[in-house]
Amino acid sequence: MANKQLNILLSNDDGVNALGIKVLYQALSQIANVTVVAPDRNCSGASNSLTLLNPLRAEKLDNGFYSVNGTPTDSVHVGISQICQTPPDLVVAGINHGPNLGDDTLYSGTVAAATEGRHMGLPAVAVSLAGKDERFFETAAEVAVKVINNLANHPLEKDQILNINVPCLPIEALKGIKATRLGNRHKAEVMQKSTDPWQRDIYWYGKLGDEHDGGEGTDFHAIKHGYAAITPLTVDMTAHKSLNNMKKWISELKL
Repeated sequence: MANKQLNILLSNDDGVNALGIKVLYQALSQIANVTVVAPDRNCSGASNSLTLLNPLRAEKLDNGFYSVNGTPTDSVHVGISQICQTPPDLVVAGINHGPNLGDDTLYSGTVAAATEGRHMGLPAVAVSLAGKDERFFETAAEVAVKVINNLANHPLEKDQILNINVPCLPIEALKGIKATRLGNRHKAEVMQKSTDPWQRDIYWYGKLGDEHDGGEGTDFHAIKHGYAAITPLTVDMTAHKSLNNMKKWISELKL
């Protein structure tokens, strides 16, 4: 994959004007032909949502990026099926401004964009910077390029995507890269109630829960100790190990 003929569709959930996607575009353009198709606004937390009741529009911006009035999933679908002049070899989503670790991946529009690429038959990678300091998007971009270059020799399984999280550090401070599993959090705080200027009730989500399973081997642990975390995620959400037990008790049901 590490040659100029590689064609990449790049998207995100922070919006087409986000700094993270611009930094990743510059880095990926050194190894591939890159088409950017991303939401016209911040869609963080959109997960795999689709726009079904309104038409989608794609506008080509002055920098060549395409802005879509939809979700990350919409953007990838439109990009692959309508915009890319040459079918992409790979879908990349990011760089997300903040981590996508543990069970947070269920809500992530970044991971959803990569998942949509996988649903459409393409290998896919999600990239996130696990912190808020914009100076270190270049670190995440460098890790992403190294991983993508290596996929030529180690292609992804057909039902999987890679979820890459990179600590908010300069590249020289990065300790390395680890293969990890998803950790998980305690439940988030309850929603906070407030009022708007007209004294109507409004509600905000509480802060994320603390780490519940963040021990060695998890993505949380790797990031906390200065390593980039790469977690293979499966698109098939079937709990396979539960099937045999279910078959037993389902056989007892009388209809």
